[in-house]
Amino acid sequence: MRISHNSGTPLHLQVEKLIREMIEFPIYKNGELFPKEVDMAKKLGISRNTVRQAISKLVLEGSLERKKGVGTKVVVRNISTQLQSWMSFTQEMKHKGITVVNFNLDVTKEKANKEVSAALEIKEGTELIKLCRLRGDENGPFVYFVSYFHPRIGLTGDEDFKRPLYEILEGDYSIVVNLSRDEIKAMLSDEEISKLLETKVNSPILKRLRRVYDPGKRPVEYNICYYRADKFSYEIDINRDYGDKN
Repeated sequence: MRISHNSGTPLHLQVEKLIREMIEFPIYKNGELFPKEVDMAKKLGISRNTVRQAISKLVLEGSLERKKGVGTKVVVRNISTQLQSWMSFTQEMKHKGITVVNFNLDVTKEKANKEVSAALEIKEGTELIKLCRLRGDENGPFVYFVSYFHPRIGLTGDEDFKRPLYEILEGDYSIVVNLSRDEIKAMLSDEEISKLLETKVNSPILKRLRRVYDPGKRPVEYNICYYRADKFSYEIDINRDYGDKN
């Protein structure tokens, strides 16, 4: 944390440049508070007002947020998805100009427990394919998918799951999906999910349960998904029913 006192560049501009560089540090992107203004001023050998001027500019442009009694931190711009226009995760991210990074991919065969068997409408204990994927962008993981597939599909577990999932189902197995029923809950991350998503234990998480169906409304996939709430949000458009006058 240094600036030049002999430079022709005004001090507040140098501090602004320094803070913009700090914003890109993973520690601050993950929610760590910035050093206090008075501490930064002491380290840089300048007045607190100069530091405050630089920070205030970045607060006004939306790069930082400052809360009285708490401190200053980076504003995380959430990736959002709209519920009324469901598509695959890869398609969604591509549409937003985001390159998906697969941090981990694991395929196993398991016997369906009570929850999974009910979702897929199969007998408890039926063997099926389980696919776990830890995904995100260049800044790190922000979503963990756990998918279970109906045995009717015929998946073997040897498929190249780096390919878009629904491309595999449609292209290789002639399975077309067209309906998704989602249930979204807010929760706090446990130790396992926190480690996977690189966040602190008890951080806010969005948990989504998704049942995917074919045109005949037969279950195809049961998906349990965990999103970092500080990096992902859901949006929904609701049209008013003008038949209701209340």
